[in-house]
Amino acid sequence: MKGQLNIKRFVTNPIGENCYLVWDDTRECAIIDCGALGADKEEKIAQFIKDNQLTPRMALQTHMHFDHIWGLSFLYHNYGLQPLCHRGEREIYEDAPQMVRLLFHKDIPTVLVPVLRYLDDNEEITFGNTTFRVIHTPGHTPGCIMFYQASEGVLFSGDTLFQGSIGRTDHLGGNTEQEIQSIRSRVLTLPDDVVVYPGHGPSTTIGEERYGNPYL
Repeated sequence: MKGQLNIKRFVTNPIGENCYLVWDDTRECAIIDCGALGADKEEKIAQFIKDNQLTPRMALQTHMHFDHIWGLSFLYHNYGLQPLCHRGEREIYEDAPQMVRLLFHKDIPTVLVPVLRYLDDNEEITFGNTTFRVIHTPGHTPGCIMFYQASEGVLFSGDTLFQGSIGRTDHLGGNTEQEIQSIRSRVLTLPDDVVVYPGHGPSTTIGEERYGNPYL
């Protein structure tokens, strides 16, 4: 099946957050971590969806830090999508507007739309002909999850695993030891050729991180 999945990355805000549009030949798509901040970022995503005749079906969240949720109100009001995330993110999500004020010393619109439902570890979710498996990887936040597509060999890792690094753990609910254990026990067990699409920065592979990541 490799080659059937299409992936488009958008860098959506000043923090360099990656939002991914993922679709197959049905043209149904999932939108992962929509951190779009500002009308210009929203318009780029909307225009791409229109130009490629995509039908958005899911708003998937690896976690609910503010820089990954800024675009959820855009998805909700334009496509009727409500986010799906792990139940461990409830407090992180509710705290997002306060975290923005503390970090930026000003109000940046951070609208909390209703969560559609909570995802469980190892749950399978499907749009079009594509199925993702949910992998719970607590550490960066308590409810961090990844989305894995085995036949395509792709993994959306959020802010848990980056090229040559791992996610910070100095915010609410973070735990470095737990994060490293999550990666070693749940992620490095995947094949070396799996391509990793992180929440910030360039893509990498499981093999590159297994043998070259200094934190692991």
